[in-house]
Amino acid sequence: MQKKSNSKILSLWGLFDKTEWINNKVLISVLLLVLFIASPLYAQDTLYIPDIETFMQIGYASNPQITKDGKILFFETGFTGVDQLYRLDSSGWPYQLTFLPDGIDFFSISPDGKKAIVGAAKGGDEQAQLYLVDTETGQTKALTKKTEVRHGSPEWSPDNQKIYFYNNQTNLKDFHIFSLDLETKKQEKIFEYHGWNSIADVSFDGRYLLIYHYPSNINNDIYLVDLTTLKSENITPHQGDYLFQYSRFSGDGKTVYLASNMNEDGIMRLAQIDLDTKELTFWDEESNWETEMLSISPDRRYLAWIINEEGYSELKISDLESKIEIPTPDLKGRIFEIFFSDQSSIAFSFSSPTKTTDIWIWDWKKQELRKVTHSVMAGIDPSLFAEPTLIKYKSFDGLEIPAFLYLPPSYQGKPIPFILHIHGGPESQYRPGFIRHFQYLLLNGYGVLAPNIRGSSGYGREYTLMDNYKKRLDSIKDIAEGARWLFENVYTSKEQLAIKGASYGGYAVMGALTEHPDLFAAGIEEIGIVNFVTFLENTKAYRRKLRESEYGPLTDREFLKSISPIHKVDKIKASLLVIHGENDPRVPVGEARQVIEAVRAQGGEVDSLIFPDEGHGIAKLSNRLVSYRKMVDFLDKNLKKD
Repeated sequence: MQKKSNSKILSLWGLFDKTEWINNKVLISVLLLVLFIASPLYAQDTLYIPDIETFMQIGYASNPQITKDGKILFFETGFTGVDQLYRLDSSGWPYQLTFLPDGIDFFSISPDGKKAIVGAAKGGDEQAQLYLVDTETGQTKALTKKTEVRHGSPEWSPDNQKIYFYNNQTNLKDFHIFSLDLETKKQEKIFEYHGWNSIADVSFDGRYLLIYHYPSNINNDIYLVDLTTLKSENITPHQGDYLFQYSRFSGDGKTVYLASNMNEDGIMRLAQIDLDTKELTFWDEESNWETEMLSISPDRRYLAWIINEEGYSELKISDLESKIEIPTPDLKGRIFEIFFSDQSSIAFSFSSPTKTTDIWIWDWKKQELRKVTHSVMAGIDPSLFAEPTLIKYKSFDGLEIPAFLYLPPSYQGKPIPFILHIHGGPESQYRPGFIRHFQYLLLNGYGVLAPNIRGSSGYGREYTLMDNYKKRLDSIKDIAEGARWLFENVYTSKEQLAIKGASYGGYAVMGALTEHPDLFAAGIEEIGIVNFVTFLENTKAYRRKLRESEYGPLTDREFLKSISPIHKVDKIKASLLVIHGENDPRVPVGEARQVIEAVRAQGGEVDSLIFPDEGHGIAKLSNRLVSYRKMVDFLDKNLKKD
């Protein structure tokens, strides 16, 4: 064998023998010419695409808070594998302030910028404890140590001496409002009302609190609490299910700015309440797009809000003294948190389908937009990333379903592997931000369709309520129609279509695979509900009532059973991957274990990942790397069989 191989090599070299050169020079010239012409094409065909693990290490920076003088920015990022608090001063270097083992859940900077209140839980259990952090040195002190109690929504008094927050220490079910004097360590109960309560704002003079009270997830009130007397008053008395959100006091304390859907159209619109008359007045009664994320400057002169237009964000700023709207930058994507300084500037998080989340600052006097954090791209060229197209398809009853369609650069009009991605919530909305694994899948020949099925937010009150209780399976029909739309438009085939989703999206996966089993080849279910009875029985007590208003009460067990995929697993034809966190307080891990066992008992194909140190979602980078590698291998195996 060795001699034969050598003889072949020698015969090739014989082309260059002097005696044969003339006879073969034409052949050699043709071969070299072909190689020269083909080499660029070959380089394009073998474009280097990093693995999924590399894509998952693309960085991000979010939740900006800025000092009044505009000189110091605070934000969260996961440089170390979990979210921690960082400070960015005039030097431009990010200084890490917290080193909590499981990262942080939230933070709030004091008015003078010298301290921060940080919330952090363990292993994804969401039982956040409060910590006091020195924003210069990073020195961190625990303020609470009741691991069975959940804390949240911290707000500072204007004099930097007290914080206000909620917790459920009274009975582990109801969230009451407390104050804590940071010097004396005295804790006082401020507001005691059953159910879920959280803090919206502290008045400019520090005398009043605005508190949200939620009887259900589609209905709330705002209470005004006088901190000198602890007397409270409902400033949004109403009948029916309406929302009042993002509330902020005016500088003189006589007006509350907010967004509400208590109008004929059911659209969340910018409004204000006169605290003397309790009259609710809308700023723009004709807008078709919802308002979200109000913020007010420290001096209470400027108000900012976001308009959600078909999932894309538009920043608005108004001078409350002159009543003049201030010019804002034109950005196509999603704006997250917004936070003012007193120096004619506002910081916000921004991402788009082709740009990872970073912090930007807009100075409206200078008309200057600056990107102030620069997240790592893990060596990946952003020019490779693709934008989606907003499409609409009709569902079974004629309702138009908006959806974002992603096609790979290599798409040539023939059926390709596709993923139907269903968001959580269900009152959430798929928004066109940066999705790392979407871009990886696109570069590897996959398409993605991300619909906002009925029940999604962003399209008005009526649309949000269209899947409640007895209408639950209508939203699953929307998913089926999305699959059929892909088939009819020759984007994919039944053998090449997978469905994936997390939380409510995880339920939607199981609902689609059991109600419409012939449409899908594979499903990825993450932290999803499979049995509405056991879900409501085992979810945290403080969440049960909010969820019953959406899915139906535990007293109607027969209906809950009828919509629960666990009782229909015998219909599943697709391969299944189940991912869950052991410490999930929202959708307990028992949901995952039920479906894994049931599918295996039926002889179905199911694989799983249960993370012992995660909760409702995969937070740690190390676990995300494992999770997304598993997803990609699963999709390749089931959708790329040829």
